[in-house]
Amino acid sequence: MPDRRAFLASLAALAAAPTALRAQDGTVATVTGDVPVRDLGMVLMHEHVLVDFIGADKVSRSRYNADEVIEVALPHLREVKELGCRTLVDATPAFLGRNVALLQRLSEASGLLIVSNTGYYGAAGDKHLPAHAFKESARELAQRWINECRRGIDGTDIMPGFFKIGVDGGELSDVDRKLVEAAGIAHKETGLPIASHTGNGPAHQELDVLEQGGVPLDAFIWVHAQSAGDEGQLKRAAERGAWVEFDGVGPDSVDRHVQLVKIMAEAGHLGRVLVSHDAGWYHVGEERGGSFRPFDTVFRRFVPAVREALGEEAVTQLLVTNPARALARRR
Repeated sequence: MPDRRAFLASLAALAAAPTALRAQDGTVATVTGDVPVRDLGMVLMHEHVLVDFIGADKVSRSRYNADEVIEVALPHLREVKELGCRTLVDATPAFLGRNVALLQRLSEASGLLIVSNTGYYGAAGDKHLPAHAFKESARELAQRWINECRRGIDGTDIMPGFFKIGVDGGELSDVDRKLVEAAGIAHKETGLPIASHTGNGPAHQELDVLEQGGVPLDAFIWVHAQSAGDEGQLKRAAERGAWVEFDGVGPDSVDRHVQLVKIMAEAGHLGRVLVSHDAGWYHVGEERGGSFRPFDTVFRRFVPAVREALGEEAVTQLLVTNPARALARRR
């Protein structure tokens, strides 16, 4: 690895990539307001500041001290900002610990742009779905999410930048199919992209549901796609127009993620790939949030490895160009 000065200089050069590579149309809602996607810079597409896995019926902000969360998380956000990151997408959904007011404070203190979401998470055996999700129709759920897009989240004026849903593995359950349908309805009303926690799950079934609903498939982000057991399914999803997100980059998985990126590049699909850590995770219920994982591996190890394997333009594609295209609001 180069010395720190050279390393930071290389990241600064990437952040200042030529306009032809960086410029994109559209805007995205951040927790501090709308931003043109051309100004997002280098983006981490899937991270978590805070999560609470207690379940939808018990989750509450009374279970943690927001000031303590800021004390724990802020140094990590400042570090990744120094490493060249400009935008962090926080993928924590409603009923799993989403707190946009907290994210706004962290954004203002760190200088990072932070994007939050609306939607419901149906993975983990539906533990994080509110009771009304089982009773209401797809249209009724979609309207809840559309309302947050128009009025703000949790009584604030903070707007979501994307829909976050989640499905379990195997065949789509009735409630998971309804979440996908709701996301499609809401996308057609708002233009926001749909990020679905899927992993080695029914990604193509989700794409079929969206396609049947008249949703363009480039609005869909296959979250945790690195867990798919069949690389052919990744290529086919990209061929259908979906985004394939390899968001488990960590100290022990850099080589695997670089290999996945190379596979997609060799198949001509580098322009459909997103990357991130899925790190952070102040765990509510653990002392001081447990072990907070930093957001630095992409910049310290993954970027140099991709640069060596595929060149500088590939790094810009993965961290600047693709995220701007994926996050751009369609209306």
